[in-house]
Amino acid sequence: MANASRTTLEIKGDETTGWSKSWRINLWARLWDGNHAYKMFRELLRYVDPDGKKTEKSRRGGGTYTNLFDAHPPFQINGNFGGAAAVAEMLVQSNENEIRLLPALPDAWESGVVKGICARGGFVISMEWNDKILKKVTVFSKKGGNTTLINGDKNQNITLKKGQKTELIW
Repeated sequence: MANASRTTLEIKGDETTGWSKSWRINLWARLWDGNHAYKMFRELLRYVDPDGKKTEKSRRGGGTYTNLFDAHPPFQINGNFGGAAAVAEMLVQSNENEIRLLPALPDAWESGVVKGICARGGFVISMEWNDKILKKVTVFSKKGGNTTLINGDKNQNITLKKGQKTELIW
C-alpha cells in the first residue's frame, strides 16, 4: 500500500497550493520520507507578493504572504493548519498501540527540540535530538495507559498513570 501511495504521489507531482500542498506534505511524512516532506514544506513557505506583482523573488499561485497566511489566492487557512500538522507528523506518528519518534526527520533538522506534541492515547511528547539521533524523550499521560515508543530499531514499552510523566534517555 505504501509503495502504491508513493507512486500515486509521484505521478501527481508536487506543484499544488493551499490545503492540497499541506495534505501532500503530511502524506510524504507518513511514508517516512522526511526530505521530500521538508522540500514541500519549504515550498509552502515560499514568499508570495500579496499585490500580485510577479518578480524574480515573488510569485503567485501558492506559498505564503508576509503575514504568514497561506497564499492560495486569496487566502486559505487550511494550508496553514495543514502545514503545522505536517511538521508534527514529521516528528511524531502514533496509533492506539505505538508512538513513532522522529519517523520522517529531514536532514535539514539535524538537531532540535520539540515540546508538547500530542499523540494518540492521551500522551504528550517532548524530545531532543542531535546529529539526527534521539537523545531524550519525555512522555506525559493525560489519562493513563500503555504504549510502545519506537525510534529506528529501538522500542521501549511504557505504562503511565493519569498525570504521570517519565523521561527516557534514549
